[in-house]
Amino acid sequence: MDLERALQTTGAVRDFDPRPVPDEVVFRILDVARYAPSGGNRQAWKVILVKDLALRQRLRDLYLRRWYEYLAITAAGMVPWAPVTDRDAEADASRSAGRFAAEAAKGPGGMAEHLDEVPVLLVLLADLRGLAAVDRDLPRYTLVGGASIYPFAWSILLAAHNAGLGGVMTSMLVSSEDAVLELLGVPEGWAVAGALALGYPKDGKRPTRLRRGEVGSFATVDRFDGPELKG
Repeated sequence: MDLERALQTTGAVRDFDPRPVPDEVVFRILDVARYAPSGGNRQAWKVILVKDLALRQRLRDLYLRRWYEYLAITAAGMVPWAPVTDRDAEADASRSAGRFAAEAAKGPGGMAEHLDEVPVLLVLLADLRGLAAVDRDLPRYTLVGGASIYPFAWSILLAAHNAGLGGVMTSMLVSSEDAVLELLGVPEGWAVAGALALGYPKDGKRPTRLRRGEVGSFATVDRFDGPELKG
């Protein structure tokens, strides 16, 4: 697949065909994705392919615990758990999570409710000893460590797209990190970076072109309030 085309069409896919994805396909995807950049080329990641149904169901339950809070906070017009936000308003909004859970129970549910059924479920871990987080001691939310992990996750999605699959990465399980680490037998020093769901898109439907802000909406020259970068 042409690189420019791949970058413009690798969108989130959450509806999958139920047919299984062979392990050799998953292996090939990871074999391609492992060339992703990471700080010092330390490749401080670990991937667990979760197949056991009981483990999948437990992960689904942990996921749903925060998913309905996410929906409730979003419905209130807020970005869920943003580092800079109105914490009181966020807490107030999250109290309506039960209403969203009840509504979901009335219907077929989406990927969240059926996380245990996705064809491929990968849990992505980060080795905290291998991340050069230069913002670690700044008096704000730390970001830099993820730069050594998330390009790998994106490469997984690109490689899956190239292999005829679709998928999405979610960070919802991070909020239940202790439970996830215990469930999967992860030793100390590791963190949950997210989970990836992969599979063949339902009815063969794949994104054709994504909608994103124009370059001028986020790129300026010299200063934050500088002139828009023009093509």
